[in-house]
Amino acid sequence: MKKFLPYLFFLSTFFGFAQNFERNWIGYFSYVSIKSISQGNDRIYVASENALFTYDLSTQEIKTINSINGLSGNSISTIYYSENFKLLVVGFENGLIQIIQDGEVDVLSVVDILNKPTIPPNTKRINQFNEYNGNLYIATQFGISVYNLALLEFGDTYFIGDGGAQINITQTAVNPPFIYASTSNNGLRRAMVEDDNLIDFRQWALVADGGYGGVQTLNEQVYVIDFFNNALRFNAPFSFTNVATFPSPVLNFVTRNNITTATTLNSITAYGDDFSLLAQVNSVLGFPDIQLQSGLAFNNTFYLGTAEDGLLAIPFGQNQAIQILPDGPIRNDPFALSASPGQLWVGFGEVDRDYNPFFPNGVLSKRGISNLREGLWTNISYNDLQSEVGGLPTDFVKVTINPQNTEEVYMSSFNGGLLKIEGQEPENFFDDSNSSLIRVVDAGNDAGIRLYGSQFDSQGNLWIVQSRIDEGLIRLSPGGQFQSIDMSSVIDNFENIGLGPLAISREGNIFYGSYSEGLIGYNPQSGTFNSIKGQEVGTGNLSNANIRALAFDAQNRLWIGSLSGLRILASPGSFFEEGANTDASSIIILEDGVAQELLFEQSITKIVVDGSNNKWIATATSGVFYLSANGQETILRFDISNSPLPSNNVQDIAIDSFTGVVYFATENGLVAYNGSATDPRENLNNVYVFPNPVRPGFSGNVTIDGLTARANVKITDIEGNLVFEETSQGGSILWDTSAFGRYKVRSGVYLVLITTEDAIETKVSKVMIVR
Repeated sequence: MKKFLPYLFFLSTFFGFAQNFERNWIGYFSYVSIKSISQGNDRIYVASENALFTYDLSTQEIKTINSINGLSGNSISTIYYSENFKLLVVGFENGLIQIIQDGEVDVLSVVDILNKPTIPPNTKRINQFNEYNGNLYIATQFGISVYNLALLEFGDTYFIGDGGAQINITQTAVNPPFIYASTSNNGLRRAMVEDDNLIDFRQWALVADGGYGGVQTLNEQVYVIDFFNNALRFNAPFSFTNVATFPSPVLNFVTRNNITTATTLNSITAYGDDFSLLAQVNSVLGFPDIQLQSGLAFNNTFYLGTAEDGLLAIPFGQNQAIQILPDGPIRNDPFALSASPGQLWVGFGEVDRDYNPFFPNGVLSKRGISNLREGLWTNISYNDLQSEVGGLPTDFVKVTINPQNTEEVYMSSFNGGLLKIEGQEPENFFDDSNSSLIRVVDAGNDAGIRLYGSQFDSQGNLWIVQSRIDEGLIRLSPGGQFQSIDMSSVIDNFENIGLGPLAISREGNIFYGSYSEGLIGYNPQSGTFNSIKGQEVGTGNLSNANIRALAFDAQNRLWIGSLSGLRILASPGSFFEEGANTDASSIIILEDGVAQELLFEQSITKIVVDGSNNKWIATATSGVFYLSANGQETILRFDISNSPLPSNNVQDIAIDSFTGVVYFATENGLVAYNGSATDPRENLNNVYVFPNPVRPGFSGNVTIDGLTARANVKITDIEGNLVFEETSQGGSILWDTSAFGRYKVRSGVYLVLITTEDAIETKVSKVMIVR
């Protein structure tokens, strides 16, 4: 961003350039919920919940901008495009401002408001941007801040409440010689816009009492929206004329190119001179249940920002829309993931930390599902699910792909039952009406069928756990028969029991976690249960009885993630033997020479083992850790400060075992990292080396992929001098282009010699190093 560089030194304490992650990451954000719209430079600029896209009016090309490009993963509140300075300004709920210049890829982060200690963190929301004479007047929950668009620096901040109090400014508008400020409950105020002392609250006169949702100027007239759903024209000195009344609250009020647009939940209206009606849309063909959040009228066309259908363009005088929507999942709050080679399934249900259904505002969530296949998304809405399979298919908290048939997918609902999908089509929904699943009734209230953890065993049986019933361990056979297994021998109280993740050992034993009963195991051969839930040695040595994540690694060790830490069950095969030591153990690492427990007190949400037996561990507050096979080395650590993760609350992880791509479901969106650990292949037919050639300036690792399990890999120079040797754990290994870690090898051609574990098959590849 060359234009910004002259001011970098002067403003270094106030802003910084966000990092671009396009080389190693992919963003899969949802763009269906449109929060704000702006226009300029022959483009429409559109903000979804925490990502952006632009729509070129000439070419109809769509371009997206998200955390992969450096955009913050926080919630966007408003955007504004400045024609004069060719800048897109993005405001966030937390007070952050980011600026993107036309033709540049860098994102400038302005943190003055975000970091200002004198403003409470819950009152920093950016409500609106208003440009006048090179200044951007920023309406916020605490007052008005002024930002110089030429110098890219802040000026004064105005606290204009009585006595200089911080008050919520919904919008500002300039109608020379005055600047007007509408407030949520402190009236309409104004001051002389050229006054050098606007920082003095006494310069701001109270024009009218009450609360106002916005103020705009249209052809030298001032208009406001009051909280009685009226549009009022301000008449000097202190009176109003009602010019329009709306059937519901005005959600968005904006003037652009001499057209004022008012948007309500179900309608959008455009006004011209003297607030004369230009056009209106009250219904849209093909979108019967449309809900609006933002809107803009430009060039005789409405642009409707919907809650669930993206951006709709409707010419004046019509009600048939063109949908403008980048490809992406159905929602921006993924909770459950499952991947197989070439595809990813996403569920959007949710449970709280105590394994209770999460219903926002006490209302049953009606959320669909999404499938990524060959780079394209297929979304199935809640209504589509209802029409296809009936029942109550909602709140899917676990996704399980059949490893023997990846076209067969099961989704556990923490309210309704079990959804079966074939290909991309919902095939059946199992509940108490068509299976042996039991619906729980609590004090006369329907508590649902709360299914969570699930996994296929080697025989093709799907094992599932259901909360709050004694026969809560369920086996679904390949032939479709349900078998419920009584757990009362190991659990006393089922009323408040929440059952969570499930994992199956090499021997076929079933282990699952719970809210308060710790780790529970079941041996299908003997029909016996066992459990550990204590935090003391001899009682289990768990970090917490609330188990959130389970995973078996390549050595058949069970990794256990809880609400407050990590444990390993080294010998799960003896878990059911009488008198055996069933205590889990912690991992002790040295940090700065001090022994510490790995991931101490971290709330762990997911553990996934990759093809190299390394561990990806997700947390609720600290992002993601990538650990070596034994946990002694942290290979990578991703959080919002050093990666495009849009939140440090990572709720699930899935790995495409063929490509090594790692998917992260966070509470604010889905992103993927191009990992290098893949599952082993059956032969060496598809070995490849990349990058190849290795060009000057490359600082990463060379990946040798397509390996069999425990293949021996040797790398020599052209004269046969050995520079690297390693045995693969999965389907790939990494070479740092050094000679056994001592020094970087010189330019030249190097031979990659590969031999399978049984020495029957060999393969020779070449890689060129250019320094």
